[in-house]
Amino acid sequence: MKYVLVTGGVVSGLGKGVTASSIGVVLKACGLRVTSIKIDPYLNTDAGTMSPFEHGEVFVLDDGGEVDLDLGNYERFLDIKLTRDNNITTGKIYRSVIDKERKGDYLGKTVQVVPHITDAIQEWIERVAMIPVDGKEGPADVCVIELGGTIGDIESMPFIEALGQFSYRVGPGNFCLVHVSLVPVLNVVGEQKTKPTQHSVRGLRGLGLTPNILACRSTKALDENVKQKLSQFCHVPAANIVTLYDVSNIWHIPLLLRNQKAHKAILKALNLPCVDRDPDLKEWTARAELCDMLHEPVRIAMVGKYTGLSDSYLSVLKALLHASIVCHRKLIVEWVPAADLEDATAKESPDVYKAAWNLLKGADGVLVPGGFGDRGVQGKILAAKYARENRIPFFGICLGMQIAVIEFARSVLGLQDANSTEFDPATANPCVIFMPEGSKTHMGATMRLGSRRTYFQVIDCKSAKLYGNVSSVDERHRHRYELENSGLLFVGKDETGQRMEIVELPGHPYFIGVQFHPEFKSRPGKPSALFLGLVLAACGQLEPFLQNSVRVNKVTMVKNSVSNGPSPGKVHQKGNGNAIKAANGLLNGVYSNGNGVHF
Repeated sequence: MKYVLVTGGVVSGLGKGVTASSIGVVLKACGLRVTSIKIDPYLNTDAGTMSPFEHGEVFVLDDGGEVDLDLGNYERFLDIKLTRDNNITTGKIYRSVIDKERKGDYLGKTVQVVPHITDAIQEWIERVAMIPVDGKEGPADVCVIELGGTIGDIESMPFIEALGQFSYRVGPGNFCLVHVSLVPVLNVVGEQKTKPTQHSVRGLRGLGLTPNILACRSTKALDENVKQKLSQFCHVPAANIVTLYDVSNIWHIPLLLRNQKAHKAILKALNLPCVDRDPDLKEWTARAELCDMLHEPVRIAMVGKYTGLSDSYLSVLKALLHASIVCHRKLIVEWVPAADLEDATAKESPDVYKAAWNLLKGADGVLVPGGFGDRGVQGKILAAKYARENRIPFFGICLGMQIAVIEFARSVLGLQDANSTEFDPATANPCVIFMPEGSKTHMGATMRLGSRRTYFQVIDCKSAKLYGNVSSVDERHRHRYELENSGLLFVGKDETGQRMEIVELPGHPYFIGVQFHPEFKSRPGKPSALFLGLVLAACGQLEPFLQNSVRVNKVTMVKNSVSNGPSPGKVHQKGNGNAIKAANGLLNGVYSNGNGVHF
């Protein structure tokens, strides 16, 4: 097994996750199998209880693991399925060591950070690196490890020590360290300053790790004299110093690495001379170039609670991007704080209230993502009502689905006090109830998590057609509450037939809510079916697409019946159906009304 470690210096937020993912893309394009591990030095055992304002979105894996959003980057870039153990935290390591100590596994020894914690970290890395994540048999060729935080942080010291020992143990031909650092440009003189990177590398070397490659973040490409200076003071060959300068969209990053021959430096450090081929990145090149060419906009109003931090909805944004590129539209996200739509805001801040409603009314489609807590719920209900009454394409995810049901029950069925027991435990008309197996005292890992199967109850509906007319789909869940029948058309249910998974409003151009989170399985080239449906509807392309997808599906079924004989019934298929797979999805840049997504 070969290992690539990605560390960061000077400041946080440099894009280590995208850099690690891009390294994986380039190595994969060279013909290698790649897996990934993210190390987070915080004490939480996982990201499940962390506020999106603290740490961005919580990404959910097939096995129910609630992990750092960077694992979402890995899955999307590399088209792999990771496990909860691919995210290492300080809390997980200490818990495993303490559990062993309580069982007497250390035979009475004093348990210390060195060697017990550091050994546990190394053992965890080696064990998880061997788990296949690409659907093939056997371990991958290369494991890309990202160490979260910044070199010098006190909480990451045990991991630095462990990785230093690890690099020595596996040998220089099996370990490559890529250090991502900042080379700022001072506006006063316009000069690229190398001193921050020099100090960062000096600190890294003082902790026992020597970088093989420097990935320098800057606003523009490094001048040659700056490279030579960094090479001299950081003891890194100039050929191994690459610039990750600001680009129009993140899909240019693997191309930057390839164009600067970063893959050759990594393969040389990993002693892989047999891999002598240029990375095949034709699809990535087309994706990056197409994204810069699109001009016709599609406006999606994102009505949420955490609109002040775009990373809170990172996977939702990516899923919208994957879908918008299929429609050849430039995605413009209009961030609408849900609370700003409420009557209380109209009284306190009329201008804010008016601006929020103007954004909502100017959108081509409305999306209400998942969330917890009652702040902004009334605003989300108002957004769902506006979309329903004005026939604006609407998509509700998890809580977004639940508020759509509540709104329908209140406005159409006349149940004025209809509500979720999360917001009003004493409501006489509970549309959404607490799951019986959930915990009301513990928050971590007590939800319905991970990949679960949803069975379509109605085949002649938009969601079933978008998924390719399959009988069931596997999607990822993250919720504590479930739905009771309230009069809407529940077209998808779980295996028991009691949990309502997909709801549609017949006769509406596009009004769909889902209890699961389809954004977690969306990929470039394989956009999530229901996100694609939203963007298609917002562009006025849904009906032609559905008619064409039905024809495609019928042809596929005929071919199968000819080659395989009589069909025993509809075959279950994970993810998107044939119609979606046939779409050549490429990623567009995202534009917004204030919270841009930058590398």
